Amino acid sequence: MNWTDERVEKLKRLWSEGLSASQIAAQLGGVSRNAVIGKVHRLSLPGRAKAGGGTSAATRPAKRQTSAPRAPNYASRVATRTVTRAVGATILKEEVEVDAAVETAYVPASNVVVPISRRLALTELTERTCKWPVGDPLKDDFHFCGCDANEASPYCNFHRRMAYQPVNERRRMR
Repeated sequence: MNWTDERVEKLKRLWSEGLSASQIAAQLGGVSRNAVIGKVHRLSLPGRAKAGGGTSAATRPAKRQTSAPRAPNYASRVATRTVTRAVGATILKEEVEVDAAVETAYVPASNVVVPISRRLALTELTERTCKWPVGDPLKDDFHFCGCDANEASPYCNFHRRMAYQPVNERRRMR
């Protein structure tokens, strides 16, 4: 495939209109996306125009306004920082508003009832005892829960709920 003057002019026009390399390759026919990208670089064409408008400072809004509610763990103060990013063959600097995050402290629920474990050693476990490990295995006070477990699970009811979470709760936590 040879790059004729006509095809090069069409490439330049489509590139300035903001079409992607794949779209340009499809319109030119007989040329791959990578060939279009290579030709664009050899011609030193400027960065592709955005489909939604230009990238000049005059057409870009000064500050971004969002109507979405903020998450509860963000501070009410907003920091502004300058970000440098490449667009095609040019580098743009723009100021971006960044919400500062506030670290939240974990407070365990006070109304949870934890069953009293029987503090069994590994050799004392049976098929009907809870095999939930408690503590550090390298420490002397390490033990297993040892409460009654049903035949369908190696854990007691309390530890079974901790070990096996329903799918919808796991998705909600992500």
